[in-house]
Amino acid sequence: MENSLRFAAVDIGSNAVRLLFTYVFETDHGPIFKKASLIRMPIRLGESSFHQKEIPQDKIDQMISSLKGFKELMQAFKVISYRACATSAMRDAKNGQAVIQQIQDKCGIQIELIDGKEEAELIFENHIAEKLGGEEAFIYMDVGGGSTEYTVYSQGRKKASRSFNIGTIRLKDNLVEEAVWKEMIDWLAKVKVKYHPQKIIGSGGNINTLFKLSRLAEMEPLKKRKLKRICKQLKNLSFDEKIAKLGLRPDRADVIVPATELFLLALNKSGCKEVIVPKVGLADGIIHQLYDEYKSSKTLFQNN
Repeated sequence: MENSLRFAAVDIGSNAVRLLFTYVFETDHGPIFKKASLIRMPIRLGESSFHQKEIPQDKIDQMISSLKGFKELMQAFKVISYRACATSAMRDAKNGQAVIQQIQDKCGIQIELIDGKEEAELIFENHIAEKLGGEEAFIYMDVGGGSTEYTVYSQGRKKASRSFNIGTIRLKDNLVEEAVWKEMIDWLAKVKVKYHPQKIIGSGGNINTLFKLSRLAEMEPLKKRKLKRICKQLKNLSFDEKIAKLGLRPDRADVIVPATELFLLALNKSGCKEVIVPKVGLADGIIHQLYDEYKSSKTLFQNN
């Protein structure tokens, strides 16, 4: 592994806090990204942020303990660089900035509070649509606990992106406003008419779980009719049965149905027929961005 570059990404989401380690191998055919390890802490900030509009001290303490450990692991892994980003739950919390400052003071980790637009753009950094090739239109769709990000990709270029405060924790707790639903549905309808997309490229823990349940081969399309069947099966299982029979974690078992329904809604409203699941997300996008920045700075240094 000595010829590899090493990067880390911290994704402070509404459902969990994640640390991703990735190797990047530079070859004659371009960089190859290989995940080394993913650590997930199910802290679920959204439960407090979306209801009370602030993050309580016990959740802050959990984050501080986790991030102290993350920092030690990043030093052990010898990363070239890392980036830590917080999304919907921290955005909605009145004490979000104070929490970020407290973490920086106690952990030495600087957290960036990114908006929905930047979140969508970071997810787009994975360039999966480019790898699929062709001129047809795709929709990137990342479903988190607090928000859903979309990016439209057509004719080899990004055409539009939007973020909506519709996430699995908000759905589970009936916290999505009717106006936001309408706004998302209208936007997807416009995308359908303007770009005629055929596929959704899905990311996030829920679609990864659904893909695993589908038992499809890697990168095989998850058809809408199959997703409907899985949704029906999930609805017939209790919370305990989802854990016992399907092996889901508790913090996945209680949101998997609303997540499935959200993907089905997006398929219907956008006119897409299937979902491609490359198993990448925000953290992977951060890694790609870090590598691009590393290459740019290296080139700049060589030119000087």
